[in-house]
Amino acid sequence: MKIRTPLIAAFAAAALLTAAGCAVTRGQETVGAYVDDTAITTAVKSRFIENKQVDAASISVETLNGTVMLSGFAKSATEKATAETLAWKVSGVKQVKNEIAVRP
Repeated sequence: MKIRTPLIAAFAAAALLTAAGCAVTRGQETVGAYVDDTAITTAVKSRFIENKQVDAASISVETLNGTVMLSGFAKSATEKATAETLAWKVSGVKQVKNEIAVRP
């Protein structure tokens, strides 16, 4: 009996340490940063939907560590610029990379 208790405790400790270490690995963002980025992406898409000059369905939004990446297609340079301006107005945005292509 004395041998089993330390053995079980060792397995339990190893399981807890392993589970806790799986959340973030090198090169990935923290859980908090992921939540912040998701909120930024949602806010940018919401602004696109509210704005009549931007076709929200044609523009993709991705956020990583506060940097917003816009991609997809716009009907004009004005729509492309408006999308970028709307993204910059969202709280928490550190940088906007506008890769939207203009298609007539």
